[in-house]
Amino acid sequence: MFIMINAAAISKRGQFRPLWISFIFIVLTFSSCSDEVIEPLEKDKAYNMEMPSGFPEITFDITGNPITVNGVALGKKLFYEGRLSRNNTISCGFCHIQEYAFTHHGHPVSHGIDDKLGIRNAPPIQNMAFLRNYTWDGVSHHLDERSLVPITTDFEMDSSLPEAAGKLNADAKYKKMFAAAFGDENITGDRILKALSQFMATMVSADSKYDRYKKGNTVLSNEEIQGMTLFQKKCSSCHSGELFTDESFRNTGMYYNTQFKDAGRYRVTLDQVDWMKFRVPSLRNVEYTAPYMHDGRFYTLEAVLNFYSDNVEDNPNLDPQLKQDEHLGIPMNTQEKQFIIAFLKTLSDKTFISNPKFAE
Repeated sequence: MFIMINAAAISKRGQFRPLWISFIFIVLTFSSCSDEVIEPLEKDKAYNMEMPSGFPEITFDITGNPITVNGVALGKKLFYEGRLSRNNTISCGFCHIQEYAFTHHGHPVSHGIDDKLGIRNAPPIQNMAFLRNYTWDGVSHHLDERSLVPITTDFEMDSSLPEAAGKLNADAKYKKMFAAAFGDENITGDRILKALSQFMATMVSADSKYDRYKKGNTVLSNEEIQGMTLFQKKCSSCHSGELFTDESFRNTGMYYNTQFKDAGRYRVTLDQVDWMKFRVPSLRNVEYTAPYMHDGRFYTLEAVLNFYSDNVEDNPNLDPQLKQDEHLGIPMNTQEKQFIIAFLKTLSDKTFISNPKFAE
């Protein structure tokens, strides 16, 4: 079951302080489980975060940016706000579509303002409050700052925080919402980023068939069980834990895409050791997030597994996990691949991709 906690009771490092329980707290706890769309309150209060059993400790800095009901409501409105872009057409939700686990489904790389192409596949937005770093190259470590990049990048939203704040300052409704969330009507770039991150922090996905199986509420098919056993043997060294990622950066033997000229972690560190290393993505909701890899080069899970079994390229930076016993890649036959895919589909969270709390 979900452990419900008051967000204000967590310190910066995710440690729990003693909680006192009252009738009011119990009422708020149960009400937070509903699917009702959250509206701003006249008097703000702490947002009750859902903390799934087995997940790592929360990493989101709640001391610096307390998650509140009004802050989340504001962040949700901003997430779908086109005026954050230069020409008022591109919102965060444009590239992060809920029914596809907040990815840009069908696009190998994201499409931004004036239909410009980005250089990377838009990653899913889920369980970000528990992660240590973000993006394919790990350049972002703080969720409050994450949205700055798409807002200002010329091939994404091509705007600036002062420009976006100026537009919103002309809207009386936004002034009211910022006052409800932050105490006064002052609309700033910092507050825009904080509200967005509050909303994204609440986007928790932990109600898949796999999660229900772990709780003893359902059973897996024989094919899914075999797939889970194979996954644990062949894939879990990188896709580990309840988030299904160890958040490391690895070179998986993919060819360098000359169209996008993206060398991964190397772009951040300029260290040749990091050439073509990309962040290990979470596999939760992977059924919904095609196409796959940092540049969206594969359109099916079958193609991904075929790559790992037969097409891994050797290079000096290749991850040691993919070069064992003088074999490149991960040995898998066709049936084993189908079993693994069957298990991967148990990580699909239909509740998450249809929850009105996150919908436009």
